[in-house]
Amino acid sequence: MAIFLRNGEWYIDYYVYGHRKREKIGSSKALAQNVLRKRKVEIAEGKYLDIKKEEKIRFEDFCKTFLDLHSKPNKKPSSLERDITLIKNLSLFFGGFYLYAVTQMMVEEYKTKRIEEGKKPATVNRELACLKCIFNKAIEWGKATDNPVRKVKLLRENNQRMRYLEKEEAQRLIANCSDHLKPVVIVALNTGMRRGEILNLKWKDIDINQNLIYLMDTKNGDKREVPMNEFIKKTLISIPKHPDSPYIFCNGKGTPYYNLRKSFAGALEKSGITDFKFHDLRHTFASQLVMSGIDLKTVQELLGHKSFDMTLRYSHLSANHKKRAVDILAAKMDTIWTPEMFGGLSSEKIDSATQVVLAS
Repeated sequence: MAIFLRNGEWYIDYYVYGHRKREKIGSSKALAQNVLRKRKVEIAEGKYLDIKKEEKIRFEDFCKTFLDLHSKPNKKPSSLERDITLIKNLSLFFGGFYLYAVTQMMVEEYKTKRIEEGKKPATVNRELACLKCIFNKAIEWGKATDNPVRKVKLLRENNQRMRYLEKEEAQRLIANCSDHLKPVVIVALNTGMRRGEILNLKWKDIDINQNLIYLMDTKNGDKREVPMNEFIKKTLISIPKHPDSPYIFCNGKGTPYYNLRKSFAGALEKSGITDFKFHDLRHTFASQLVMSGIDLKTVQELLGHKSFDMTLRYSHLSANHKKRAVDILAAKMDTIWTPEMFGGLSSEKIDSATQVVLAS
């Protein structure tokens, strides 16, 4: 049993029936000492009622149950793989502890440790979200009574990164894709669909006559219709159908692809493209639309963004096209802006008249 000072606040640290307890007392060291003495008496007299005997389930053991009963039955292969990776990282820190022994302070320490290891805030937040889900399930299944992640604040993320390909880069990437990867990349570049949405496509989701792709299971839960151009249609038609699989993009056994990292990384390397991820194909689709003069509201609908704020990240790409729009206006309104309209007035009077027109 001990007291310790952290960030100007005194804490007491003690064990009850094998359970470690920490309490924040305040700025008074004397008060912390008094409370600790009181806890010792309560424990000795068996009057400490804040602790009940919990089921001794180690964190890593419950994680196996979590994967078997929650992740495997309910998630796609790519999401299941992500859960396995997240739990592997979490177990390196929380492994060996009983569920009831994991505290909010431990979670905060984990968060700090991961940042010190150089992990990005987004990565740490995904791990914390997984940890929170694990404890929610533990409570739901009667294996825990409290979620230590509940009051932990997530880290601020910088989601402003936006890497996209120029047209020449996109052509080079497609040329260097392997046979199974090329149609996936073509669909991504021409629809802005997410990787999971593409890899889960089935032949029944394609309407060749209406030139539409129907997405029934999207990230935000909404059904979405994605228009197909001729390039996509020809690409999909050229893919041989597997006799025993409903999936468009699948291996020889009919199993849908769920991990394209190696083949995609190889295509990027051959193309000399750096600092680029598969999701950036979606950014490329949106960026090229905006730079082609397509309005942001239409881009939002094509991407399936619920919030217009997410689409606004592409607004800066239209700056040159705003100038082009003004130039087009000038060309069409040439008779208004030329000196002839002023009947041979002096330059001073032309300037004055121009100011009047602009003001109006």
